[in-house]
Amino acid sequence: MGKDYLYPPYSIAKKLLPWTFYAVLSLAIFRLYLYPLHLYFHSASDQLPHTKSLIITSSSSASSSTSSLSLTSSSLAQEKEGADHDDETPCDYTIGKWVHDKMGPLYNGTTCGTIKEGQNCITHGRPDLGYLYWRWKPRLCKLPRFDPNAFLDFLRNKHLAFVGDSMARNQLESLLCMLSTVSVPNLVYRDGEDNKFRRWHFDAHNVTVSVYWSPFLVKGVEKSKTGPDHNKLYVDHVDERWAADLDQIDMIVLSVGHWFLHPAVYLEGDSVLGCHYCPGLNHTEIGFYDVLRKALKTTLKTITERRGSSGDFIDVFLTTFSPSHFEGEWDKAGACPKTTPYKEGEKLLEGMDAEMRHIEVEEVELAKENAKQFKGLRLEALDVTKLSLMRPDGHPGPYMYPNPFANGVQEHVQNDCVHWCLPGPIDTWNQILLEVIRKWQRQSRREE
Repeated sequence: MGKDYLYPPYSIAKKLLPWTFYAVLSLAIFRLYLYPLHLYFHSASDQLPHTKSLIITSSSSASSSTSSLSLTSSSLAQEKEGADHDDETPCDYTIGKWVHDKMGPLYNGTTCGTIKEGQNCITHGRPDLGYLYWRWKPRLCKLPRFDPNAFLDFLRNKHLAFVGDSMARNQLESLLCMLSTVSVPNLVYRDGEDNKFRRWHFDAHNVTVSVYWSPFLVKGVEKSKTGPDHNKLYVDHVDERWAADLDQIDMIVLSVGHWFLHPAVYLEGDSVLGCHYCPGLNHTEIGFYDVLRKALKTTLKTITERRGSSGDFIDVFLTTFSPSHFEGEWDKAGACPKTTPYKEGEKLLEGMDAEMRHIEVEEVELAKENAKQFKGLRLEALDVTKLSLMRPDGHPGPYMYPNPFANGVQEHVQNDCVHWCLPGPIDTWNQILLEVIRKWQRQSRREE
């Protein structure tokens, strides 16, 4: 009998079949290990983005990391929106929470030489440093750590100006400290009492950064010890101390609010509109909300007309109102005693803080519409009110002065529960500023 008869073809296949089965089974197990979602949750793949986790609502504190899971159909939709957001649907940085950050700030009170004395909480002896180790986490997108090199690259050969009250100066000094970690700012100009007008230059990138003191943005006469005990505002005339330099500015950050709370008389044209808290004067009390709105309209209209009509590019930011956190008498110990952020839902944005923010955001949106007729004019509200409201722990408090309790607790202790420690929560404002600039740069490249 021949060899073909002893070993027919079907017998060879019969011997190979078990080995083929084991090989296919091994491949299936290997694929199951690497791609479990595709096998078990394929039907849900269009609902749950693979690169995002479910929304977790947590209450973080220095001693606890417990979290509660909140999973609803609406939260899933929001999470998917965050995963898919692009430049056409920008990130809403106002929605989020403060979470622990082990990395801490980019700088400290000794490595930065441009911190105003009153905000240098570390060198003034503030004993608790936990306030340094928090970062703002938006719910629907990421807020990267501040990149000073990227910021300087975006501003190469440009002039950035901060214009407004002491909060504008606070934000400016925060930015200078973060940028100084990679490049030294050279002070090239200063003028005015308390150095209210200053200018720095970053030589390697040819970047100029300035600060202009203008607590109302419009023309104003400040109260003084030798003059009237109230401010005087001309709401239809911009403050030319900064506006005269508009043709030299490429990016401007406006920041006002707190000075509108002070007693003042308001004028429009040659007529007195009224006043705020002016007993003894024969003027109608009109509050300050409408006056703030008029001042912003005048400011944004002036920028739009002067720069938009010339065709020169300029970027405009308005930093929204920053809430104070006084809990008691301003001259007593413990005026702003908190040492951790508020938890989600613990503090609501309401009252004056909410109204000031609303006016500012609304006026920016109206100015955006007016600016559409001009090419190269971009405006944005840097909306930091809510995230700032949640940081009662970030103020100098009594440490606006060095070692305030060196001789024990005194009867009168002056506190600053308005401005922010440096480093501190205000650094986050400039993180968001950088991300908006980055978004604008991407849009510009697509349009080229």
